[in-house]
Parts: sequence; structure tokens; C-alpha cells
Amino acid sequence: MALNTYRFRSVWHVDAAPSFVFDVLADIGSYPVWWPEVKGATEVHDECAELRCRSVLPFDLVFQANHSTRDRQAGLLRARLTGDLEGYASWELTGRAGGTELLFDQEVEARKPVLRRTALVARPLFRANHEMMMRSGERGLREYLTVRAAT
Repeated sequence: MALNTYRFRSVWHVDAAPSFVFDVLADIGSYPVWWPEVKGATEVHDECAELRCRSVLPFDLVFQANHSTRDRQAGLLRARLTGDLEGYASWELTGRAGGTELLFDQEVEARKPVLRRTALVARPLFRANHEMMMRSGERGLREYLTVRAAT
């Protein structure tokens, strides 16, 4: 794998039905409400939003997420990413005993100049930064789903 290419996989578990989780994840514009590191989401059109993300490291990543697959029955969402990150991100949802297992898969090339210039020494920090963002996102989604289910 090239120095500026990253592959991430995370598995989350939430206590909500797959169809309910699917609706939340399909609404990219809602991500800043429940995912603390997603600082902004601006709708470009029905299938695309520009996201601004920042975790622990002192810079933002700005990219567009354009839905390329939205299959409720299969529990699959996939978006093409362009901007500071180029590649794809996907969610695969599977019903599990009273809840949903979410598989997040992402493969991207870092296009932001600071990421490219420092990858040789900072790559482990970038991976750790991503892992922290994912743990926080899982917590945020769980809380958000609990509140939405109660209303």
C-alpha cells in the first residue's frame, strides 16, 4: 500500500433496528449532530454533502461524500470521497439480536498537503487519530439513537 493510502475498518454495535440505523447513516447532513469530530456538513445536492472533520490533530479534513450506493434492503451505503481524502467509505449493516452490527470500511488516498508531506513520520499518528474519531462516533451514534427512539 502506498504511503499516502489508508485502509480503515471498524465494527460498531448499536441497540437499534437496522432500518432505523440506515436512515440515520444515509442522512450525511446529520453527522455533526451525533459525531463530535464531524464539525460541519453542507448539502451539495440530494446525494452529496461536503464534510469538515477534525479529531485530535490540529487540522481539518474537508471532502465531499457522494452516495454511490444506497441499498436499504441489503443494508449497504457507499460514498465516493473527493477533496482532502480521495476514495470511498461504506457502511454495511447487519441485524443482530435486538440491534445492529455496523461494518465501516474506508480506503482513501490523503490529498491534503500536510498529510502527504508528513506521512513518513506521522502515519501512525494519523491512524491513531482516525481510531479515536471512530470510537467517538460510535458513542455518539449510540446516544443519538437512544434519544431518537425515546421521542
